[in-house]
Amino acid sequence: MDNTNIGHHISGQFNKELEDIRNHVLTMGGMVEEQIELAIKAFTTTDQELAEQVIKKDNQIDALEIALDRECMQILALRQPTAFDLRLLLTVLKIINELERVGDLAEHIAKMAIYLSDMEGNKNDPPYYEIQHMADLVKDMLHDALDAFARMTIEQVSAITGKDENVDREYASIIRQQITYMMEDPRNITRTLNVLWTVRSLERIGDHACNICEHLVYMIKGEDVRHISHAELERKLKGE
Repeated sequence: MDNTNIGHHISGQFNKELEDIRNHVLTMGGMVEEQIELAIKAFTTTDQELAEQVIKKDNQIDALEIALDRECMQILALRQPTAFDLRLLLTVLKIINELERVGDLAEHIAKMAIYLSDMEGNKNDPPYYEIQHMADLVKDMLHDALDAFARMTIEQVSAITGKDENVDREYASIIRQQITYMMEDPRNITRTLNVLWTVRSLERIGDHACNICEHLVYMIKGEDVRHISHAELERKLKGE
């Protein structure tokens, strides 16, 4: 774990405050990752009880975001940080917002699972192999983005954000497949809409993972790389 930018302050308490905040972000990230895992399991198995657990736990993520937001604001007011420390705190504020939104998307997937579990005949529906594969892709992206934050490195940012193209292809493929199901039998419409909302949520989780990477580049390099192409991002990371 690269802590070269943390731990060089005269105040040992300030060092501890920054490290605590970073650890709390990772704790929140772990909670969100678990929510995604459980939500997808609930959806693919139509497990209503598991889905309800996901929905209930979303309040914990919301509470942690509020607590971290308060911690950051207190340090900004009392310590008046500059340079890297300031960018670190601003990045934390942005990352916890991204994570809270991912938590909301996991909750949304869980609600779709409940809708499906209430539908007659869902036990005979085909397995959700494509959705599970797409979910694995976005989970890996989010995990790697959080790992990069933990290690304070941007070496893997290009590889992580590059996976978003794979997610988009999976998303488009599933949409085409589901539209075909609707056209073949109108009775599939309700189920298909639930599936479409779910894969849309997964696609958005991939976007939030990319956003975390962009915030991380700002923290490390002090450069705003939002709203640029992946090719341009690669050039900036290489210093070109």
